[in-house]
Amino acid sequence: MKKYFSSLLLFWIGCMNGISVWVKAQPQIYPAPPQQHKIVLAHGTIHIGNGKVIPRGMIAFDQGKIIAVGDSVDITGAELIDVSGMHVYPGLIAPVTDLGLVEVESVRATRDNDEVGQIIPSVRSIVAYNTDSKVIPTLRSNGILLAHIVPDGGLIGPTSSVVQLDAWNWEDAAYRMDIGIQVYLPRLFPANEDAEKKALQQIYQIKQFFQQAAAYFQEPIHQHRNLSFEAVKGLFDRSKTLFVHADLEKEIWIALDLAKTFHFRTVIIGGADSWRIADELRKNDIAVILRPPHSLPLVADDAVDLPYRTAAILQRAGVMFCIGEEGFWQQRNLPFEAGTAVTYGLNPEEALQAITLNAARILGIDSLTGSLEVGKDANIVVSRGDILDMRSSKVELAFIQGRKINLDNKQKELLKRYVYKYRLNIDTTQIY
Repeated sequence: MKKYFSSLLLFWIGCMNGISVWVKAQPQIYPAPPQQHKIVLAHGTIHIGNGKVIPRGMIAFDQGKIIAVGDSVDITGAELIDVSGMHVYPGLIAPVTDLGLVEVESVRATRDNDEVGQIIPSVRSIVAYNTDSKVIPTLRSNGILLAHIVPDGGLIGPTSSVVQLDAWNWEDAAYRMDIGIQVYLPRLFPANEDAEKKALQQIYQIKQFFQQAAAYFQEPIHQHRNLSFEAVKGLFDRSKTLFVHADLEKEIWIALDLAKTFHFRTVIIGGADSWRIADELRKNDIAVILRPPHSLPLVADDAVDLPYRTAAILQRAGVMFCIGEEGFWQQRNLPFEAGTAVTYGLNPEEALQAITLNAARILGIDSLTGSLEVGKDANIVVSRGDILDMRSSKVELAFIQGRKINLDNKQKELLKRYVYKYRLNIDTTQIY
């Protein structure tokens, strides 16, 4: 018996040692503490985000806010960081993603992005946001510091919120909560008559809900509180945004009809055919969060490079737009999607604006972020190369509300691990 317990004890000690080694091997990435002192980034090329560029400029920030930007600033009492030869950008914004709601797509227990029901605006996606997702650090490494968390589900889906990507929990992460309601229009490209009939019934159901909600708010006293109607109250006073997921021209016309009928602040998500009715979108002040340029056309007759050119078409037409990416881990490619739009008609500062200031305006957070202007949050990215170019982009520093962010991630740790294992003569600092 003693021999048995001795063996068991040795086995347990061995397991604990193994676990200890495994735990120590994992990258520990903790949220950064609040900014403690004034910081000045000096002598870098500063891309304000509104089209203006300051060569060899300086930017100062303190207590999480930008306090000075220009050719020279007061450096008294500041930590001076020389960023000569580098580029300074506003933190990039992922305008539509289920980041933090999905961890492993093939594992159901890690997917919390799809709710049951057809009309569920009272469900709040922010409370399901997982700040411990291993995907988040990979986005920060490419300069993405904020994200608009958009869930799936139903015809009228849950509320979406904007988060900053360095936090202990969802309360810390919340940048602006419950900014909008999602509407998922049925695809109006039906294969048969029954499918078309079903799609039209669903559109009627969406309109009927908003008509009933409008009547509900005209009642001076409610005998019974309707949580679904209460959740969309902000749409009627335009404090919230209606995000309509629509790609084809017919679907976008339905979104326009909803905006005109109920006077909602409306944004199209997808907008593959938005270029066809760009003038109407501009006249009605409807913004578009575009599908990623790295995709194929939805309509077989469209030119194969149309997704690459759509951003430039909307820019020339005067339509407010930003560039989005699909999914969650794919968001790390967002700056390179914008870079592709440069090749197909946008200039570099317009492309940058499409993932910074334009995105902030569309999400209603441009008073806080989106550009490097005095009074805004110090959400700043410093890259050794052009952040829109996957060949030269190398993010060296990132700050969220003035806090210096850890840019390590699982992929970097794996690289270091196997460089060490095989004794490779590689300078990993030159790769990331």
